[in-house]
Amino acid sequence: MWLCPALLLLCLRGCLSLTAPSSVSGYVGGTVHVQCQYGKSYKDNVKYWCRGNHDTGCKTVVEINRRGEEKKNGRVSVRDHTENFSMTVTMENLSEDDAGSYWCKIQTIFILDSWSRDPAVLVRVHVYPATTSMETTLPATAPTLLIVNTGHLRISISEMLLFQLWSLLSSIHFQVLVFLKLPLFLSMLCAVFWVNRIQNIPGGNSG
Repeated sequence: MWLCPALLLLCLRGCLSLTAPSSVSGYVGGTVHVQCQYGKSYKDNVKYWCRGNHDTGCKTVVEINRRGEEKKNGRVSVRDHTENFSMTVTMENLSEDDAGSYWCKIQTIFILDSWSRDPAVLVRVHVYPATTSMETTLPATAPTLLIVNTGHLRISISEMLLFQLWSLLSSIHFQVLVFLKLPLFLSMLCAVFWVNRIQNIPGGNSG
């Protein structure tokens, strides 16, 4: 009769001796870290990270067999930190397919544990689409690619440059008109008036 309470106590001990965050989140192309804390009694046990909806049928991704070991399988690595009784799982270069249910598990060697289950804790991994920047840097060699869209008005950069050039030419023409043509015109006009005035003076015309 004492066997059932002993089994229950052993199973409960295994469940409480392994903890981890219930979920972690990351973005496509990013990295997530999961730290699983285990009891001191499991310091020398095999630890592994597996994927699946149920801990009993999950598929092992990475397994570490020796204390303080670090192993990597593709984009996933697991390291055993025996100094603080934890294992760290790192998933790099995330893709949307990496989202799902994972388990931190410890392989036990006791006969009674095999009648129950290996200690396991569920971690759900969420992967979100990568954020995109709204700012676009355009090369200086391709100014015509820039389009300014304000309502129904669409102006290319070449048209803007043409407009600025026309404004500049207009400004230069205005300056020439004010500082060169206008004084020249006034000088000619004064000369005409001067000649007419001389002709109207008696004796001014030698003919």
